[in-house]
Amino acid sequence: MLDSKSRSRLRRRTPASRIIAALTVASVVAAGGPTWAQDATHGLPIIRDAEAEQLLKDYTAPILKVAGLSRQNIQIVIINDRSFNAFVADGRRIFVNVGALMQAKTPNELIGVFAHETGHLAGGHLARMREELARAETSAIIAMLAGLGAAVAGATSRSSTASDNAGQLGMAALMAPQSVLAHSLLAYQRTQEEQADKAGVKFLTETGQSPKGMYDTFKRFADETVYQARYIDPYLQSHPMPQERVDALEQLAKTSPYWEKKDPPQLQARHDLMRAKLSGFLERPDTVARRYPAADTSLPARYARAIAAYRHSDLHTAVLQIDELTRSDPGNPYFLELKGQALVENGRAAEAIPSLRRAAELAPSATLIRVLLAEALVATKDSKAAAEAIPLLRVAITREPDMSDGYNQLALAYGQRGDYAEADLASAQAALANGEVKTARELAARAKTRFPTGSPGWVRADDIVTFKPMNHN
Repeated sequence: MLDSKSRSRLRRRTPASRIIAALTVASVVAAGGPTWAQDATHGLPIIRDAEAEQLLKDYTAPILKVAGLSRQNIQIVIINDRSFNAFVADGRRIFVNVGALMQAKTPNELIGVFAHETGHLAGGHLARMREELARAETSAIIAMLAGLGAAVAGATSRSSTASDNAGQLGMAALMAPQSVLAHSLLAYQRTQEEQADKAGVKFLTETGQSPKGMYDTFKRFADETVYQARYIDPYLQSHPMPQERVDALEQLAKTSPYWEKKDPPQLQARHDLMRAKLSGFLERPDTVARRYPAADTSLPARYARAIAAYRHSDLHTAVLQIDELTRSDPGNPYFLELKGQALVENGRAAEAIPSLRRAAELAPSATLIRVLLAEALVATKDSKAAAEAIPLLRVAITREPDMSDGYNQLALAYGQRGDYAEADLASAQAALANGEVKTARELAARAKTRFPTGSPGWVRADDIVTFKPMNHN
């Protein structure tokens, strides 16, 4: 199930503040250029899809293991942005743009990007950048206070000429620390990028994978910016100059004994299916038709066309195409999930349940499929189906406590069962997950009146009533 939800707006800042924004607001370290986000956990348009998420987990698991991060529960978050980019922002997540997934022709290209970002995580670059910022800010404050003193001295001088000179010196003193601070921080970040490149190649070698995809990706960036690079001040960049970076990476990467190693055919096949799925969901039908013409009878092409048919054509044609996909690969849970999604969204939830039950059996760890199955069960408005949905949703929200959709479906299921206390509590938890604190408190307060005082449900509701959001200022 592909689900795109914008939780809050991206916010770009004026050029004068971009340096500090990139380094202080989200501590963003981007593979293909800086990304600005209002917040590291919200503020980004997130895409959820069980198939893509599982594939990216499989890409990153070996890398995280050799980096010593396999127990850190690092999550891969897909951003609905068509540019080729990836970044880390909080030490717990690797963010990747959907554009990177769609443009990367091989798994190795994406794995190379993830290896680079893992280099940032393993190197503790975000924590170190915060420490560097703290030191830089202290130095800047001292220098600016000194400059302010010079400006005040100039303003109180009796001589007009002396006053002008002192004032100019004071303003220069105020401005100089800003320039020095920016150059110092950017130089520090360029060093981190170089370290992440080296660490990425190391991780790829240790996992028996080629660094060629990583090299090819950064070389493409360098080729695309070769003209602009002539006019760029290298000391005002957060990343190394493109050609210099590629040259250094090439020397290092070609020493790997796995330079010529190709991706396993099965992994390439999964990668091609993911790209086809994203095209079918996110691109116009005419674009899908050009990218995957009718003459192309490959599984990815048929997948993309089936998705485009369900989204833009008639359901009957789409279901026939999806059923044909399932006959070609009966063990693929995501074809079954697609059929279930198409039926649920077209008001035929009862027909969707068998496909979704089978998909959940084939992919037991796919939380999103569980939620979709529960949604189909709830949509039948049958009390017995709602009873089946509740444990599915309980498992889902245990795995992902911030999943508002899971809580919303849970509230509906409890409501159909006549358990209005649990329904109110689930609705409150959904509102809280969406950042709607006032609504969450109101619903939780009502839930408290329906639970026995001191019961587990009453305690959970009370926690929401007394919840105080963190101050991000």
